[in-house]
Amino acid sequence: MRNLPEVCALLSDFGLSISTKAIRRPADRQDMRRIQRDGVDGMGGKRTAKQPKEAKSAVAACAAPTGDDAAAVVRLPVDCRLAAQAGLKAQFEEVLHKGDIVLDVEGLERVDTAALQLLVLFRRELESRGGKLAWRGTNAVLDEAASLLGLEQLLNLPAATLA
Repeated sequence: MRNLPEVCALLSDFGLSISTKAIRRPADRQDMRRIQRDGVDGMGGKRTAKQPKEAKSAVAACAAPTGDDAAAVVRLPVDCRLAAQAGLKAQFEEVLHKGDIVLDVEGLERVDTAALQLLVLFRRELESRGGKLAWRGTNAVLDEAASLLGLEQLLNLPAATLA
């Protein structure tokens, strides 16, 4: 059995640090510095709740590049994992009645199974109401995650429709 100083020394050899709450990688520390600097974590958490109401939503009710006049654009957050799901679900509920929706995925850097499940449910609900889901841009992270779970066709991703 190792004591805490030995574990800390071992972890530091791998570029990790330990705290009372979590083990963090150097990339996580950079994310934390960015969050502290910008004051917004982009994940629908407490910092986002403190923003003015206009800044909360990443939904833009504007014309889509496909030429659809009534299409609303929803920009997926950079970090689209479990912590962001409540905010993303609220955005989806906000635009569900608008019919055609365009999801902007160009800025997406992280995605998990929970986000993909939410996207599948959103597409099903949208289509049951007569709307259509379109994608703005392509994203390798989203394509890889959907491919690993076999969801490319179900999500109707641009890469999946070309294959």
